[in-house]
Amino acid sequence: MRNGNDQTKSSGASTNEGQLASKPLHPAWSAFVRYCTELQHGEIELLKIQDGLPVLAEVIKKKVRFAS
Repeated sequence: MRNGNDQTKSSGASTNEGQLASKPLHPAWSAFVRYCTELQHGEIELLKIQDGLPVLAEVIKKKVRFAS
């Protein structure tokens, strides 16, 4: 979309995405992502989020595959 100054305006969503991509990941999110990476296959049924950060995963199931 163009404004009166012939400059392209970006939508709010893409602006927010750019801001999120440039921010470093909070240590709580880093720990959660690391846990998910180590889990490989499984389910997290209940994840508690407080102030936008993961706090606690109460019920966790791990799947183990015996055949590839």
